[in-house]
Amino acid sequence: MNEHVSPSKVGFGILWPAFWTGLPFKLAFAVLFMAFGIVHFENRIGLAFLMLLASPVTVFALPTITMGLGSHIGEGAGIWLLFMLAVPIDMWAFGIVGRTYLLERLRREPPVGLGLRLWWRCALVGAIYVPILWAAQSFITEAAISAAHSMFETNLLQGVPVAERISIDLTLWVTVATGTLLLLLVIGFSIAGRMIRGTVESAGHAPENYQGLVTRWDLWRVPVDQGWMVTSLAGAAVALSFLFWFSLPVFTPHPHDCCKKQEVQAVPPVKPLETLNKNEKMLAHLAAQVEMLVEQRAKSEPEKTQGKGKSKAATETTVDAPDTQEAEPVPSAAMNP
Repeated sequence: MNEHVSPSKVGFGILWPAFWTGLPFKLAFAVLFMAFGIVHFENRIGLAFLMLLASPVTVFALPTITMGLGSHIGEGAGIWLLFMLAVPIDMWAFGIVGRTYLLERLRREPPVGLGLRLWWRCALVGAIYVPILWAAQSFITEAAISAAHSMFETNLLQGVPVAERISIDLTLWVTVATGTLLLLLVIGFSIAGRMIRGTVESAGHAPENYQGLVTRWDLWRVPVDQGWMVTSLAGAAVALSFLFWFSLPVFTPHPHDCCKKQEVQAVPPVKPLETLNKNEKMLAHLAAQVEMLVEQRAKSEPEKTQGKGKSKAATETTVDAPDTQEAEPVPSAAMNP
């Protein structure tokens, strides 16, 4: 092995291409499971994409992150099935990338079962290191956010406007979080490279020259039976497409109960002519009612005045009657016994 190649370069040179080699196949299964409704990523679709992209190192770290650290990337039994289906895809991707890297960069003879060897070593590193990276990154990010907020609580940046404060706050804690993440990723690639180095050192040197290595790699890329390969790939694509479109009408995924949107009723269109006609009819009806009330009031007022006059005359006669009786003289015969 070339001693000048650092473990970080070895780890990055194998892991990064392996991530992207198997991603299209894993995304096909992910879309199919989402169509069947057995996977719900909700608002963490970006985090789920990163975990699926790096599934060679996150397949065994996912249970620790989910159950131990309490961070969920989604819901549904399809998540575990998706990561289990990613295992053979990752082994195949490691086999292709490992053979290419050993032949092209290191001039080594790829051993038998290279994909399986590289996969279990990287999965072991990820099962231990990824939860540590997750916890450390979360702690440092929270500490950076708290420190940035505490700076503005003091009088250090008292005269800074609100917009500039927000920009400074984001710049401070995002810079710290990004630098920490990059440092932890470099350490992770270095650890994975040291684990891969043992497999690379056990491989013998390739007997061919550079032209012979290129010829062998070209023969690896071109299958013996090209028609069978094209037929199998086309058949798999057609089968997945039928499954996807078959599942959509019945098992279309819906948002979670906590994320349902409120139903908004559509506002009916405004029709000015109809509105004016309705208003005119209503005003005419109200005017007719007002006129009717005025007429009824005008008719009732004379009756009330006549009734008041009669009642007043009756009261006056009843008051005058006792006075006349008291004024009559008493007969003298009645007074003399």
